[in-house]
Amino acid sequence: MKVRTRSSAVIGALCLVASLALTTASADESGAPRPAAEVVLNNVATAQSPSAGTAGPGGTVWIAERAGKVRVLDDAGLGAPVLDISGETTTDGERGLLGIAFDKDFAHFYISFTNRQGTSTVDEFAVRDGEIQPDTRRTVLTQTQPYANHNGGDIAFGPDGYLYIAFGDGGSAGDPHGNGQNLGTLLGKLLRIDPSGGEPYAIPPDNPFAGDPNAKDEIWAYGLRNPWRFSFDTGTGDLLIGDVGQSAWEEIDWAPAASKGGENYGWSRMEGNHPFRGGTEPANHVPPVHEYDRSGPGCSVTGGYVYRGEAVPDLKGQYVFSDFCDGTVRALRLDNGEVTGVSDLGVDGGRVVSFVQSGDGELYVLNLAGGVFRIDPA
Repeated sequence: MKVRTRSSAVIGALCLVASLALTTASADESGAPRPAAEVVLNNVATAQSPSAGTAGPGGTVWIAERAGKVRVLDDAGLGAPVLDISGETTTDGERGLLGIAFDKDFAHFYISFTNRQGTSTVDEFAVRDGEIQPDTRRTVLTQTQPYANHNGGDIAFGPDGYLYIAFGDGGSAGDPHGNGQNLGTLLGKLLRIDPSGGEPYAIPPDNPFAGDPNAKDEIWAYGLRNPWRFSFDTGTGDLLIGDVGQSAWEEIDWAPAASKGGENYGWSRMEGNHPFRGGTEPANHVPPVHEYDRSGPGCSVTGGYVYRGEAVPDLKGQYVFSDFCDGTVRALRLDNGEVTGVSDLGVDGGRVVSFVQSGDGELYVLNLAGGVFRIDPA
């Protein structure tokens, strides 16, 4: 099935977005207009509320279902579950199985989920011959969540071989506990740890706050509201974060591969480039490279990836993203962190909850309603 539409998928319901967002909107069309790449969305599989995915061994793509199952997508389609933790999580609020990742050698598999008490949990499994070894499971990191929304939960290994973990500000609305700017908590942060360097993990010695008695050693960046999806550009190593806004602005943040960490993205004193509820911009605020307001149908940015595949040459080097409430797939042209153009790719992914990048750089779009789509040339 091929999908090529421009309609907005404004779907009310599902708590995952009711608070996974609560902000967003129409894209800022700055930059000289250029022809968009011609693409279609090819429906390659149907899953049960797919929430996240990752490139797996042997050219496979692994898909997480929010209720707790992990399935493998290959040329034969979506297989039977290879992991099932559905008895250990819930789908209340924005909870569930929220992120999966492999280390670079496919020797370990990591899951990020909220347990039945709502605590964010990152667990590790050994992998042998492409198969998870259940008896090797261990918990790497946990974080209590005060509310059922803004869990974040995305995980990915960076080019440096360390595991990055994204946590939202703890939930409710307006960051009532001030977690975004508080270096004494892991909430509202992007973390960086070495899961193989210690028990349960080690702190990379060059983390920006390592050894600071007033900050958590794990923190790589802060001032984030709900960094639902982040990624590293496999071509440059640059970091891009889609941070869900409160009620007015959605933002995409960027850091160069050479960054030493410590970026303050401003929340909750700032929402995008704008003071939030009379807040004062921090002196070290790193503004987003792109933002869009709520004047359109959007409500929750879904961060994606810089396209590095071969199937759509005109898309190469562009950052592909969407919005859960809008569903339109868009692309940013970036030049060293500066947006030089925004394109509407003319396809609608519905309730786009995540993107997945395969080992060869091709991109998949996950629709929480069940669709697993591959971005193909038109």
